[in-house]
Amino acid sequence: MAKSSYHHGDLRATILAAAAEQIAADGVDAISLRGLARRAEVSHAAPAHHFGDRAGLLTALAIEGFDLLAEEMNAAADDFHAAAIAYIRFALHHPGHFDVMYRRDLINADDPRLVQARSRSGAALRSGAAANQPDPSEKGQLATQLAAWSLVHGFAVLWREGALEQSPLNSESDPETLARAMIATVRFD
Repeated sequence: MAKSSYHHGDLRATILAAAAEQIAADGVDAISLRGLARRAEVSHAAPAHHFGDRAGLLTALAIEGFDLLAEEMNAAADDFHAAAIAYIRFALHHPGHFDVMYRRDLINADDPRLVQARSRSGAALRSGAAANQPDPSEKGQLATQLAAWSLVHGFAVLWREGALEQSPLNSESDPETLARAMIATVRFD
């Protein structure tokens, strides 16, 4: 039941946390502003006040996700292997965020805050890949950066979707151990 008065600590953060938790458990289709209001025990209008609509909520969650990813990736500096593991670790530990971050059909993809957050988060992976690329041309750098992103994103999705569970390619029960072994095979020359 919703509370009759609006006295909540940080309602915006509470709703975002509830959304991430629900998406991780039930998928993005289960998200509604009314449902999140019930979970936060606030009026049904409170989430709309903060986010406008469902796309606004999911955009805010994606921005938060890209900011969290940037924090983890920035710790890797120019080390591609560390950045790659940070990306995979983020995807596995923040599934509610990860599930909406790249879904242009669910978010306001042209939101300037989202564009900025996405750019910050990708900088560490791009930097790590570029630092190890022997082809200094712009085309070579872009190809390497795309390959690096595809590698880590693809691994994260395969692991999260369970595709590697019964695969003969999977020799580990720990995704980070398997990811480290895979990433160690990457050569840039």
